[in-house]
Amino acid sequence: MILDSTPQTAPDYSHEAALSARGARVIAGVDEAGRGPLAGPVVVSAVVLDPDAIPAGLNDSKKLSEAQREALFDQVMASALAVSVVAVPPAIILSHNIRGATLWGMTQAACSLAIAPDRVLIDGRDVPMGLPCQGLALIGGDGRSVSIAAASIVAKVTRDRMCRLMDGDAPMFGFAGHKGYGTARHLTALLNHGPCRHHRAAFGPVARARLAQQAAAD
Repeated sequence: MILDSTPQTAPDYSHEAALSARGARVIAGVDEAGRGPLAGPVVVSAVVLDPDAIPAGLNDSKKLSEAQREALFDQVMASALAVSVVAVPPAIILSHNIRGATLWGMTQAACSLAIAPDRVLIDGRDVPMGLPCQGLALIGGDGRSVSIAAASIVAKVTRDRMCRLMDGDAPMFGFAGHKGYGTARHLTALLNHGPCRHHRAAFGPVARARLAQQAAAD
């Protein structure tokens, strides 16, 4: 089911409140970070906010500075009733494709919450199969629902931290800077060094770099 997609100026608790008025007791927001990069996991988070302790300033993680995201991450982790995080590795992205891997991660995140939800608000158009309860898609949800915004922040901060760890493992690619996206530096490093274990093998630039590396070795 897709909820109304009328744009909002900032996320609020109105969607959660409407569900509560219809009997929902535990409402989770779900969002992901990292669908577009050439390397690293897709990270999905599910968050159940305490309606009496919602951190001020929650918004789409892309609209916040790194410092704002880090501060809000700490506040969400301290105040939320439940938080789960799932990192979907490149191997699952390869076997499921990026859309399927993202939906799989959303289901895993919703099912991993310490408090079982009875409604799940999901950023986007798709409702994954296997959720523990009814799922509701909210287009542009990270800018409309504070629960989804909180999940977007947790997912983004977690993934950025993982990219810094990837950078330590494969420093020639500069993952800490570009976070796996296809920047000029990243593409040049792919051609010079070939893909590493963090790359998504089926993504075009990665596959082409692998073929070029094999051709040079022949």
